Amino acid sequence: MFEKGYVHIYTGNGKGKTTAALGLAFRAAGSGIATLVIQFMKGLPSGERDAAAMTGGLVRVESHGSDRFCRPDDGSFEEHRTLARGALERARRALAGDECAILVLDEIITAAAFRLISDAEILDLVGSRPEGLELVLTGRGASDELIEHADLVTEMREIKHYYNDGVPPRKGIED
Repeated sequence: MFEKGYVHIYTGNGKGKTTAALGLAFRAAGSGIATLVIQFMKGLPSGERDAAAMTGGLVRVESHGSDRFCRPDDGSFEEHRTLARGALERARRALAGDECAILVLDEIITAAAFRLISDAEILDLVGSRPEGLELVLTGRGASDELIEHADLVTEMREIKHYYNDGVPPRKGIED
Protein backbone atom coordinates (compact mmCIF):
# COMPACT_ATOMS: atom_id res chain seq x y z
CA MET A 1 0.00 0.00 0.00
CA PHE A 2 0.92 3.64 -0.23
CA GLU A 3 1.77 5.97 2.63
CA LYS A 4 -1.42 7.84 1.71
CA GLY A 5 -3.98 6.62 -0.78
CA TYR A 6 -6.42 8.77 -2.72
CA VAL A 7 -9.90 8.34 -4.17
CA HIS A 8 -10.22 8.75 -7.95
CA ILE A 9 -13.44 9.07 -9.94
CA TYR A 10 -13.59 8.66 -13.72
CA THR A 11 -17.10 9.62 -14.85
CA GLY A 12 -18.96 11.20 -17.76
CA ASN A 13 -20.71 10.09 -20.93
CA GLY A 14 -17.54 9.70 -22.98
CA LYS A 15 -15.37 6.72 -23.76
CA GLY A 16 -12.32 6.05 -21.62
CA LYS A 17 -13.34 5.62 -17.98
CA THR A 18 -12.43 1.95 -17.72
CA THR A 19 -9.47 2.50 -20.03
CA ALA A 20 -8.08 5.20 -17.72
CA ALA A 21 -8.52 3.00 -14.65
CA LEU A 22 -6.87 0.04 -16.35
CA GLY A 23 -4.05 2.23 -17.61
CA LEU A 24 -3.37 3.16 -14.00
CA ALA A 25 -3.46 -0.54 -13.02
CA PHE A 26 -1.03 -1.58 -15.75
CA ARG A 27 1.30 1.32 -14.96
CA ALA A 28 1.27 0.19 -11.32
CA ALA A 29 2.04 -3.38 -12.39
CA GLY A 30 5.13 -2.06 -14.16
CA SER A 31 6.28 -0.83 -10.74
CA GLY A 32 5.42 -4.11 -9.01
CA ILE A 33 2.24 -2.73 -7.39
CA ALA A 34 -0.79 -5.04 -7.10
CA THR A 35 -4.21 -3.95 -8.34
CA LEU A 36 -7.56 -5.67 -8.00
CA VAL A 37 -10.24 -4.65 -10.50
CA ILE A 38 -13.80 -5.56 -9.53
CA GLN A 39 -16.13 -5.02 -12.46
CA PHE A 40 -19.79 -4.26 -11.84
CA MET A 41 -22.32 -4.95 -14.62
CA LYS A 42 -19.75 -6.63 -16.89
CA GLY A 43 -19.92 -10.33 -17.60
CA LEU A 44 -18.73 -10.91 -21.14
CA PRO A 45 -15.14 -11.94 -21.94
CA SER A 46 -12.91 -8.92 -22.49
CA GLY A 47 -9.43 -7.96 -23.56
CA GLU A 48 -8.69 -6.39 -20.19
CA ARG A 49 -9.04 -9.74 -18.42
CA ASP A 50 -6.73 -11.35 -20.96
CA ALA A 51 -4.17 -8.55 -20.55
CA ALA A 52 -4.35 -8.78 -16.75
CA ALA A 53 -3.51 -12.48 -16.99
CA MET A 54 -0.17 -11.46 -18.53
CA THR A 55 0.91 -9.47 -15.44
CA GLY A 56 1.77 -12.46 -13.30
CA GLY A 57 -1.03 -11.70 -10.86
CA LEU A 58 -0.18 -8.03 -10.31
CA VAL A 59 -3.43 -7.03 -12.00
CA ARG A 60 -6.45 -9.21 -11.30
CA VAL A 61 -9.83 -8.59 -12.91
CA GLU A 62 -12.99 -10.09 -11.43
CA SER A 63 -16.24 -9.58 -13.34
CA HIS A 64 -19.58 -9.58 -11.55
CA GLY A 65 -22.15 -9.09 -14.24
CA SER A 66 -24.50 -10.71 -16.68
CA ASP A 67 -23.92 -11.18 -20.38
CA ARG A 68 -27.14 -9.18 -20.89
CA PHE A 69 -27.62 -5.42 -20.76
CA CYS A 70 -29.40 -4.18 -17.64
CA ARG A 71 -32.88 -2.86 -18.36
CA PRO A 72 -35.23 -2.35 -15.40
CA ASP A 73 -38.24 -3.50 -17.42
CA ASP A 74 -36.95 -6.69 -19.09
CA GLY A 75 -37.16 -9.12 -16.19
CA SER A 76 -33.41 -9.35 -15.58
CA PHE A 77 -33.19 -6.50 -13.06
CA GLU A 78 -33.09 -8.76 -9.99
CA GLU A 79 -30.33 -10.85 -11.58
CA HIS A 80 -28.29 -7.67 -12.14
CA ARG A 81 -29.01 -6.47 -8.60
CA THR A 82 -27.87 -9.80 -7.13
CA LEU A 83 -24.65 -9.70 -9.16
CA ALA A 84 -23.99 -6.07 -8.17
CA ARG A 85 -24.57 -6.88 -4.51
CA GLY A 86 -22.06 -9.73 -4.85
CA ALA A 87 -19.52 -7.31 -6.33
CA LEU A 88 -20.19 -4.88 -3.49
CA GLU A 89 -19.56 -7.61 -0.92
CA ARG A 90 -16.36 -8.60 -2.73
CA ALA A 91 -15.24 -4.95 -2.57
CA ARG A 92 -15.88 -4.92 1.18
CA ARG A 93 -13.72 -8.03 1.61
CA ALA A 94 -10.95 -6.50 -0.51
CA LEU A 95 -10.98 -3.35 1.62
CA ALA A 96 -10.80 -5.42 4.81
CA GLY A 97 -7.75 -7.36 3.59
CA ASP A 98 -4.36 -6.50 2.19
CA GLU A 99 -4.51 -8.17 -1.21
CA CYS A 100 -3.89 -5.01 -3.24
CA ALA A 101 -2.53 -1.47 -3.05
CA ILE A 102 -5.00 -0.24 -5.67
CA LEU A 103 -8.66 -1.23 -5.81
CA VAL A 104 -10.60 -0.36 -8.97
CA LEU A 105 -14.38 -0.58 -8.74
CA ASP A 106 -15.23 -0.45 -12.42
CA GLU A 107 -18.76 0.74 -13.28
CA ILE A 108 -19.75 0.97 -9.61
CA ILE A 109 -21.09 4.47 -10.25
CA THR A 110 -23.21 3.15 -13.13
CA ALA A 111 -24.51 0.39 -10.84
CA ALA A 112 -25.69 3.12 -8.45
CA ALA A 113 -27.25 5.09 -11.32
CA PHE A 114 -29.22 1.94 -12.23
CA ARG A 115 -30.20 1.61 -8.55
CA LEU A 116 -28.56 -1.80 -8.22
CA ILE A 117 -26.65 -0.40 -5.23
CA SER A 118 -26.76 3.00 -3.54
CA ASP A 119 -24.46 6.00 -3.33
CA ALA A 120 -24.57 5.51 0.45
CA GLU A 121 -23.04 2.05 0.01
CA ILE A 122 -20.31 3.48 -2.19
CA LEU A 123 -19.60 6.17 0.39
CA ASP A 124 -19.36 3.46 3.06
CA LEU A 125 -16.66 1.81 0.94
CA VAL A 126 -14.83 5.11 0.57
CA GLY A 127 -15.02 5.69 4.32
CA SER A 128 -13.83 2.20 5.21
CA ARG A 129 -10.78 2.07 2.97
CA PRO A 130 -7.38 1.76 4.63
CA GLU A 131 -5.37 5.02 4.65
CA GLY A 132 -2.78 3.70 2.20
CA LEU A 133 -5.15 2.16 -0.35
CA GLU A 134 -5.74 3.90 -3.69
CA LEU A 135 -9.42 3.58 -4.62
CA VAL A 136 -10.63 4.14 -8.18
CA LEU A 137 -14.35 4.40 -9.00
CA THR A 138 -15.66 4.49 -12.57
CA GLY A 139 -19.01 4.94 -14.25
CA ARG A 140 -21.43 7.42 -15.75
CA GLY A 141 -23.35 9.83 -13.60
CA ALA A 142 -21.29 10.41 -10.47
CA SER A 143 -23.40 12.30 -7.95
CA ASP A 144 -22.26 15.55 -6.39
CA GLU A 145 -21.93 13.72 -3.07
CA LEU A 146 -19.57 11.10 -4.54
CA ILE A 147 -17.54 13.83 -6.24
CA GLU A 148 -17.28 15.69 -2.94
CA HIS A 149 -15.66 12.64 -1.29
CA ALA A 150 -13.09 12.08 -4.07
CA ASP A 151 -9.59 13.52 -4.29
CA LEU A 152 -9.35 13.37 -8.09
CA VAL A 153 -12.27 13.57 -10.50
CA THR A 154 -12.01 13.31 -14.27
CA GLU A 155 -15.04 13.68 -16.52
CA MET A 156 -14.88 12.00 -19.91
CA ARG A 157 -17.08 13.97 -22.30
CA GLU A 158 -18.17 12.57 -25.63
CA ILE A 159 -17.74 15.05 -28.43
CA LYS A 160 -17.85 12.63 -31.35
CA HIS A 161 -17.95 8.83 -31.54
CA TYR A 162 -18.09 6.51 -34.55
CA TYR A 163 -20.48 4.22 -32.60
CA ASN A 164 -23.17 6.79 -33.45
CA ASP A 165 -22.48 6.07 -37.12
CA GLY A 166 -23.23 2.38 -36.60
CA VAL A 167 -19.70 1.09 -35.99
CA PRO A 168 -19.94 -1.83 -33.53
CA PRO A 169 -17.44 -2.35 -30.68
CA ARG A 170 -14.14 -3.57 -32.10
CA LYS A 171 -12.02 -6.28 -30.48
CA GLY A 172 -9.00 -4.74 -28.81
CA ILE A 173 -10.37 -1.19 -28.96
CA GLU A 174 -13.78 -1.14 -27.25
CA ASP A 175 -14.06 -4.84 -26.46
